[in-house]
Order: sequence, then structure tokens, then C-alpha cells
Amino acid sequence: MSMSILRSIGLFFVFLLVQVLVLNHIHLLGCATPLLYIYMVLLFPRNYPKWAMLLWAFGLGLSVDIFSNTPGVTAASMTLAAFLRPYLLEPFLQRESADDLVPSMKSLGTFRYVVLATILILFYCLTFFSLEMFSFFNWVQWLYCIGGSAALTLVLVLALDNLRSR
Repeated sequence: MSMSILRSIGLFFVFLLVQVLVLNHIHLLGCATPLLYIYMVLLFPRNYPKWAMLLWAFGLGLSVDIFSNTPGVTAASMTLAAFLRPYLLEPFLQRESADDLVPSMKSLGTFRYVVLATILILFYCLTFFSLEMFSFFNWVQWLYCIGGSAALTLVLVLALDNLRSR
């Protein structure tokens, strides 16, 4: 097995365990939950096969769904995030950037990485909470959940990326 597959398997289990055992029990103000596992989608290299990225994202989403009692919501949202990531990444890359570039604050620059992570996390949270609530009757609560969870997730992703780059 190559090192990238072993690394992906290790990240898969780390993100799954952290989300299920710790982060699923955090609900700030009753609606903001950190969804750190979206960081795995950001960690794939630029030239990683799209089908493999979709498969990893679906597998992680389905695993979180199984332990979180959210039938298919996380799997669908993660698959959409993995599908959109290559298209969201391209405008932030320089023309002469390497094919095996892994997006990070160090490789893209802080501002571009923060904007990329914010857009991807907002897409993910919008999809996740739209599918989870499946109703727009309480749209204020829906907006609070999207905004709060996106902000918490973004802070955790930026902190983790900062630690990883050192």
C-alpha cells in the first residue's frame, strides 16, 4: 500500500473518532456544532482522482451518519463538498502551481486559503442543515445553525491547518 492511502485511512479514522466521540456533543447556544471532518476534503492533493475523493468523502459521511443518527445527511453533504472542491480550488491556484499541491495556508497563502475554506464550509453547512431540517418554517434557527456551525468549523479548520503546517 502506498503512503498516501495509509495516510488517508488514518485521517479517516481520526476524523471519525473525534467527531463522534467529542464534537457531536458540543452544541453552542443549541445550534452551533463543529463539523471538523470537512477538513479531510480540503486535505486532498490537487491531482487526486475525483472518483477517489468522492468515495472517501461518501465513506466518511456515511460512517458519521451511522454513529450520529443522521440518515444520509452527512454522506450527501460530504459527497457534494468533495464534488465541488476541485472547481472551487482552481480560481485560488496560480498557473505554475504544482499538480500535487495540497491546499494549506502555507501553499496558497493565508487569505486565499481562508476564503477557499470559508466557501467550502458554507456550502457544506448549507447543504447539511437544509437536509437535516428539511423545512424552512423556522428559517431563523436554520440560519443560526448554518452560521454558528460554519464559524466554529472554520476556526477549528484554520487552527488545525496552522498546527499541521508547523
